[in-house]
Amino acid sequence: MLIPFLLFAAQAAPATAAAPPPPAPLPSDAAEGDWRPIPDDALMIITLSGNRQVVIRLAARFAPAHLANMRTLALAHWWDATSVYRVQENWVAQWGDATEKKPLPPGIVAVPPAEFEIADFTPAQTLPRPDAYALYAGITADGWPIAGNGRQAWLTHCYGMVGVGRDALPSTGNGAELFTPIGQSARRLDRNYTVVGRIIEGMKYMSAMPRSDAAMGVYATEAERTAIISVRLASDIPAAERPRYEYRAADNPRFAAMIALRDRPAAPTVRTGLTVCDVPLATRRVGAR
Repeated sequence: MLIPFLLFAAQAAPATAAAPPPPAPLPSDAAEGDWRPIPDDALMIITLSGNRQVVIRLAARFAPAHLANMRTLALAHWWDATSVYRVQENWVAQWGDATEKKPLPPGIVAVPPAEFEIADFTPAQTLPRPDAYALYAGITADGWPIAGNGRQAWLTHCYGMVGVGRDALPSTGNGAELFTPIGQSARRLDRNYTVVGRIIEGMKYMSAMPRSDAAMGVYATEAERTAIISVRLASDIPAAERPRYEYRAADNPRFAAMIALRDRPAAPTVRTGLTVCDVPLATRRVGAR
């Protein structure tokens, strides 16, 4: 009696349904060749308390003097045991040495040259309408948001960008104190503060920190600060353990189609005008986590 039962069970089993084919790519979708590697020395990994990681893509060609200082600081492990000590609602989160007394390592340029702007150039993609803060705005081929006036160009202070804290001019900041916008547009900081990068992973930690009601959002007590366990360049981490990322290049018709789709969304969405900070700048982690 056992054999007929097995035959019946085998005959009654439903056939496995074939997986549906993947959807056809849209003209605005990135092709595989649009993804380009981010160099190891252009990645900075901040480890916060609770083993939370924040990854910054560094903009070396826009601010080489400040980036040289930051790389020196990272290689000296200067940021270890510092903190995120300022979180101002709808404005910025800032980190570094809250006491401003920690000695800097040898090789730091105390007052780097101003790197608020660079010589003007044509971006790979220019937005279809003028920018409220500049004559034009757009995206560079290697995925950075910029604006310009025909003479100078500059990186824009969008959400997640990383700027250098400073005192009054002529100080430009030495790169030891950094901040990132966490709320409303910080575009009025353009050309007044040096931009050195963009947070590409872990921004959720910076933007979710408790806000301080103290002046300028500086925490009133040490206990309120978020501890920084370490800051490392990916190039300073053993090769087998390094995180690796790619950015979506903008020098192709697919990126242009994505901008056009954002600028002219399908009904019933109402077009309100695309700004440079509205353009998604995609990155992706590659390899094992």
